[in-house]
Amino acid sequence: MKAQIIDGKVYAKTYRETLKTEVDALVQQGVQPGLAVVLVGEDPASQTYVNGKIKACEETGIYSKAFRLQSDIAESELLALVEELNQDPNIHGILVQLPLPAHINEDAVIDAISKEKDVDGFHPVSVGNLSIGKETFLPCTPHGVIKLIESTGLGIAGKHAVIVGRSNIVGKPVAMLLLQKNATVTICHSRTKDLGEMTRQADILIVAVGVAHLIKKEHVKEGAVVIDVGMNRVDGKLTGDVLFDEVAEVASYITPVPGGVGPMTITMLMQNTLTAAKRISVN
Repeated sequence: MKAQIIDGKVYAKTYRETLKTEVDALVQQGVQPGLAVVLVGEDPASQTYVNGKIKACEETGIYSKAFRLQSDIAESELLALVEELNQDPNIHGILVQLPLPAHINEDAVIDAISKEKDVDGFHPVSVGNLSIGKETFLPCTPHGVIKLIESTGLGIAGKHAVIVGRSNIVGKPVAMLLLQKNATVTICHSRTKDLGEMTRQADILIVAVGVAHLIKKEHVKEGAVVIDVGMNRVDGKLTGDVLFDEVAEVASYITPVPGGVGPMTITMLMQNTLTAAKRISVN
């Protein structure tokens, strides 16, 4: 195995220690950052994510309040809760765990969250600000991806970054962030004609499609940095979109699944909550 592993757990732990210092300093000024996490239904993956977020709040000194709602809750009730949290001075960030049950309009819920408390970075105003390079809450997974790439010390400017996946949650926003870092960016998706031809050009390859082991050794250029955002369950085990053992033979750096991007996603949520509290405390 040639590639160095980008250990998201280790990097996230170090980053959270710095955040805790900043949170403690803000608490000394009389402001404790607060995060509300809303979970609708009992999806096991969503429950795991929510528990991880609450644990991270405890580690960093952020006040957290979890709302676990029945899957048949009316959309109007959920929107009323969001509005209540918008007005709560002890809550600086609001996160509604996706996906939501089919009878609830996700867009309506995201739109209802105050843009000042949109720590997920999903509100249309946040997305618009990101696209034109204005200061905004950065979506947590793309921001975590950038931090992990930067942790290699190889730099982003001038590199060719290829993204496999065009979702609003990862693919599109990570492309915007890479452009801001002066990378040349290509986005591939299900209609891309020769995926391998594209991915083999990548100095930085980011894979976020949710197809287990889609990317193999033959898809990767020698020395590429490979970031695997995929989370798939195969034979009861979590695995990524990249065939790890194969690709590690040719990549220079690679993230594992689990233990790569996931811990940084939650850490960036803590960062956004702290930022929201700082902005509110200044005003």
